[in-house]
Amino acid sequence: MKKKNVINLIKYYTERNDVAFRDEAYAIALAFNRADDHELGEYIMALLSDKNTFVPQVLEDAPDYIRKVDQATGMLPLPECIKDDLMGIVNAISYSAGVNKFLFQGAPGTGKTESAKQLARILNRQLYVVDFDVLIDSKMGQTAKNIANLFSEINAIPYPEQVIVLFDELDSIALDRTNSRDLREMGRATSAVLKGLDHLNSRIVLLATTNLFESFDTALIRRFDTVIDFNRYTQEDLKEISEIILENLLQQFKFKGRNVRLFRKIIALMKPIPFPGELKNLIKAAIAFSNPHEEYDYLARLFRQVMPTVPGNYKDFQELGFTVREIEILLKVSKSTVSRVLMEERGESNT
Repeated sequence: MKKKNVINLIKYYTERNDVAFRDEAYAIALAFNRADDHELGEYIMALLSDKNTFVPQVLEDAPDYIRKVDQATGMLPLPECIKDDLMGIVNAISYSAGVNKFLFQGAPGTGKTESAKQLARILNRQLYVVDFDVLIDSKMGQTAKNIANLFSEINAIPYPEQVIVLFDELDSIALDRTNSRDLREMGRATSAVLKGLDHLNSRIVLLATTNLFESFDTALIRRFDTVIDFNRYTQEDLKEISEIILENLLQQFKFKGRNVRLFRKIIALMKPIPFPGELKNLIKAAIAFSNPHEEYDYLARLFRQVMPTVPGNYKDFQELGFTVREIEILLKVSKSTVSRVLMEERGESNT
């Protein structure tokens, strides 16, 4: 962090420029992360994410296909490269330079929708998501008309600086028009989306997500100012994120049993480690179904989810890197029993 960051913070505070103040604070957090002071960087971003601010209700009479999304809660663990890109969006919006359309692409569970919620919270805006299932109509040409009406509603938002509009899973309505397998009606729908994006009010911030980026019409991709790839997780990123997820869930469920070393060994058994959405579901299920009177039961359950076929003997567990104490936790047998059987297995292998 440089002196100018401190000066800017004071300046924006005295000017009551809340957006610029939060942007500067977020930039400071990223600077700490780049300097390997991750604990302080994550703490600052958690404060920004947890800020409870009031957002006026600017779409009280929203149509059926637009619904308000609840504020995000807690910190969203992401790789540094994606965090930097999201910070770029925060900066672009604060500059009010007409850079306002952003596409998040990546596999399910990579944090696209949750990132949209976090952006809305950091920017102190209300997030509205479009339900495309309501827009799709079996009548010829009606879907395109519904899309045109959608963009008219969006452009008529009275206080655009107070909202973010999310097109979640845009692929459900806008695929490649040149693909002969697509219905002609979906081609019309895609064309309507293109036209709507071309005439979108520059003060409206629009986010879109997709799991099928490769199937997108290239003309549609060009309508967005930036495309952010959410597939950029390394296996090390996912190991770190799994621990963050575990700690948050243990606090939520008020569990006292913590054995990070054993947890890491279990996670490392997954090849590859899945994206955060699936990771969270696995860990949450293990904790939720565990016996609250057995502090490490969730680890045994998580192990069985990761390894449906349990190794046939204790020696196999040791070869996987587990200690006698860890085998005791995973199989719920005494250490003395594990030690005795291991000695017997070694004896058999030596004869």
